[in-house]
Amino acid sequence: MDLELTAIQKELKAEFKAFVDKELLHQANEYDKQGFIPQELIQKLGASGYLGATIPAQFGGRGIDQISYGILNEEIGRACSSTRSLITVHSSLTAETILRWGTKAQKEKWLPLLANGTKLAAFGLSEPEAGSDAASIKTAYQEQGSGYVLNGHKKWITFSQIADLFVIIAQGINGITAFVVDRDTPGLTIKPLDGILGTRASMLGEIYLKNCEVPAENILGKIGWGLQQIVSTALDNGRYSVACGSLGIARACLEDSIHYTKTRSQFGHLLKDHQLIKQKITNMIIEVKAASLLCRNAGYLRDKKNPYSIIQTNVAKYHASRIANTIAADAVQLHGAIGCHDSLSIQRYFRDARIMEIIEGSTEIQQILIADHGIASLSSIL
Repeated sequence: MDLELTAIQKELKAEFKAFVDKELLHQANEYDKQGFIPQELIQKLGASGYLGATIPAQFGGRGIDQISYGILNEEIGRACSSTRSLITVHSSLTAETILRWGTKAQKEKWLPLLANGTKLAAFGLSEPEAGSDAASIKTAYQEQGSGYVLNGHKKWITFSQIADLFVIIAQGINGITAFVVDRDTPGLTIKPLDGILGTRASMLGEIYLKNCEVPAENILGKIGWGLQQIVSTALDNGRYSVACGSLGIARACLEDSIHYTKTRSQFGHLLKDHQLIKQKITNMIIEVKAASLLCRNAGYLRDKKNPYSIIQTNVAKYHASRIANTIAADAVQLHGAIGCHDSLSIQRYFRDARIMEIIEGSTEIQQILIADHGIASLSSIL
């Protein structure tokens, strides 16, 4: 693997950074406080092609490679994890999954609308009693006439407050199946969820489905293959986005900490000259570099469609989300009281980092997956 970015990737990185610095970096704390992302920003994300970053040009997307997509998530994650969450659920979980498993008609119908942000999408998997154990979902489907009827309750669904389109995972006599459900479907209602620890502008909600009629052509993938096809693909895509977004959080904490140590004096010396501070900065640098290499490796293998890309994505998500928490905690400690105040972004990074170890497969789930894979074939990881 060549660690050097291509000329196109360097141009994209510069473009992403410029967008983030202008549109997100100084606004993210306000979004966090108000609990939502303004429609104006969403329109800019759509106009810039970031909501359809990986969707092929034939469907109106930018068709960028996975390494560049990782950089996009890193840059946005550096400023605003809530906005990165929109990219994750809309693009990684939903659009890319429709691209992978949708019929020709489904792709032609939905992908152009998702690519430019005309419609926003969310992924309906989690329930009040089903999180990591996705097979225990209770939302049910029944065949009725030429279609299906859905009944159930989804919870913790990111951006469900404003999404126009949902991929709903449901249980039935023929096994777990995925359905594409329009927001305007009779019987579908959404209740906003407030009070989340981090990513507070990600507009979480609960979805209630009561006798929602869905046509058969809205089945995504095959009947009974909802876990093997749809959920597995969506979570793999989502883990890559979250891994790179976690790297962005860690980088932001490192950069802010270095800046602070150059300007803050204690005991007659700048913080940067204290040995214990140097130890913290050193550990941050090494962990960020390691996470960067793991994310880059996962992106490279995903571009190559290498079968080991799935486990390497798990490794990247596991490490990047953990070090985001460690580095954010050290950054708060280094900043002292001001690091705990909402006048700085450090406290927000700290809260957002906590979320990263839970979403798209918790740290504990990653430990099981990585250990089992390593026991079966260590060489495929190392």
